Amino acid sequence: MSTPADPDLATRTAQDAVRDAVHDVTVVDTVANNLGIVAGLLIALYVLAAICAVREIMNSRTAQGSIAWLLSLAFLPYCTVPLYFIFGWRSFTDYATIQTQLGRSERARRAKELRITDEEETRDWPVLSKVASLPFLAGNQTELLVDGDRTFASILDGIRQAEHSIFFQFFTVADDQIGQDAANALIERAKAGVEVYFLYDEIGCKSLTNGYLNRLRAAGIHVSGFNETHKYLRMLGPMRLNYRNHRKVVVVDYQHAWIGGHNVADQYLGRSKRFGHWRDTHVRVSGPAAIACAIAFTEDWLWASGKEIPLPEVTRIAKPGDEPVLVMPTGPADTLEECAIAFVEAAARARKRLWITSPYFVPSIDIQTALFAAAMRGVDVRILLPEKADHLTVWLASHAHADVMVDRGVKVYRYQSGFLHQKVTLVDDELASIGTVNFDNRSFRINFEITLWFTHKRMIDQVADMLETDFANARQTRPDDLTNRSYAFRVLASGAQLLSPIL
Repeated sequence: MSTPADPDLATRTAQDAVRDAVHDVTVVDTVANNLGIVAGLLIALYVLAAICAVREIMNSRTAQGSIAWLLSLAFLPYCTVPLYFIFGWRSFTDYATIQTQLGRSERARRAKELRITDEEETRDWPVLSKVASLPFLAGNQTELLVDGDRTFASILDGIRQAEHSIFFQFFTVADDQIGQDAANALIERAKAGVEVYFLYDEIGCKSLTNGYLNRLRAAGIHVSGFNETHKYLRMLGPMRLNYRNHRKVVVVDYQHAWIGGHNVADQYLGRSKRFGHWRDTHVRVSGPAAIACAIAFTEDWLWASGKEIPLPEVTRIAKPGDEPVLVMPTGPADTLEECAIAFVEAAARARKRLWITSPYFVPSIDIQTALFAAAMRGVDVRILLPEKADHLTVWLASHAHADVMVDRGVKVYRYQSGFLHQKVTLVDDELASIGTVNFDNRSFRINFEITLWFTHKRMIDQVADMLETDFANARQTRPDDLTNRSYAFRVLASGAQLLSPIL
């Protein structure tokens, strides 16, 4: 005899079946929606990769670099697209517009009208003049400043004597003793009615405290980070984390300027236990060249802050000395590889000696070729580099590049008396440069830099004497030194060399 069916159980079973069916449909819908989101993100990623690829093709600087980017975008778009926006996307048309707005193309004509053009030196060095968009300016007085104590004593003294304006720009500023000394000097002048502008790079000053900056602002100083109006993750434009303002410029009253390798931190005065003596070089220039340095600052300030600095009307410019000086600002807004062109030209003109000092030596193919050619002509090509490392990857890559130099007859020296950070070049008895440019791809193609070029015998002789002393405190790398290094070191150096385009 069969048992009658339980109607409640049948009802519950039917309800459970409906719930299960609804749940299954919900899961399917959720999965479908998630797959749709993932598919949409993948499509967007590949669209971005395609945009980056087209841009790289249309704006290629070197075939090797572009091919590497294109292959990476094709096969590893997930990693490469964000990296390309940081390291590969180069767009500074807005900066170029500022250069036009401030009349860069008119400066050579204006210099001639004011009778401050050195026609002979400009004619002798036409490539350098064209790169700088300025002629050599006549009538300057210069002072070579060796190491930090002498450099900052000169800068602080100049600031304290300012009557009208101070432009103060450094890649790195630290909130330490020299940083406070600089702040105190600037604040004192600002309270005395001097217009003070303080421009810093956010990457170089990543450790600088807000308290330091707020103290400057409270005193009436105009303060701006280089990316103040161009944040790294802007909605309308690429990230510019890789592009930094590496310039070190101080200008007082449009009459005196200081440019060189020092940043504002105690280690640059030899107060670091890690590095000890810090070997660096700055130069003070008074005269027409100081105005050119000031104009370079105003371009940076307008791009950084969005505010224009009104330039004074000039009908006559004092000439306190007899030295011609060329002021050469370079950076990623340049139409061509302007900085590399200048240094390749200088190397190509060398007939007797070509001495180069740089803390970082990661040269591009064109720079290597120019150095090899000079050595083959019988030129005394010397490169002075630090023995100590401050940035390990760059230091390792520098060793790999330097080894190639030694193999080709270039003399490579390693500075022994502390850390070498100066950026100085000497060509024969004809030309010298002092500035912020390192011999690496970053300075030549990525960073905003500034260089002063000198042709007067007085400065040439001073630079030659200074470098003679530096080479006397250095150890020359011999061919057998290369083979004595461990295999592991050589592998690491060669691996770091592969990163040369972004170092």
